[in-house]
Amino acid sequence: MKKGFTMIELIFVIVILGILAAVAIPKLNATRDDAELAKAASNFSTVISDISSYYTAKGSFATKLSDMTNVGLDGGTTAAAAGAGATGELKIKDKKCIKFEAKDSTLKIGKGTDSAQTICTNFYAISSVKAITGNTDVPDFTSAYEI
Repeated sequence: MKKGFTMIELIFVIVILGILAAVAIPKLNATRDDAELAKAASNFSTVISDISSYYTAKGSFATKLSDMTNVGLDGGTTAAAAGAGATGELKIKDKKCIKFEAKDSTLKIGKGTDSAQTICTNFYAISSVKAITGNTDVPDFTSAYEI
């Protein structure tokens, strides 16, 4: 008599593993999204705090946002021209969700380039983000924060 598994037993094991994977993989992806959102909310408040602290210490904004915070902001412009503000966007999973503009004594916060993406709308719904912006949704540069 041979020792081993029959073909039907192996097929059942493979089917059960497939069902478990089908349930586990979406949960894993959702957990990763939640972690990205938590990190982004922390970075969001850090950027605001860093820029406010910089302005308080120096009395004016730098020409680049990257000079005022260590949080990586994507793209943006340098305030080279008179009256221009330094800008940058906070990315969440390679989507530009929040745009910052530091000009004069005002920090403006608005929706980023990819604001319609699901990850961005989920970010706007976070209670700490709502508390910082004072809105149910992130404004599109309609309100500013005097520093």
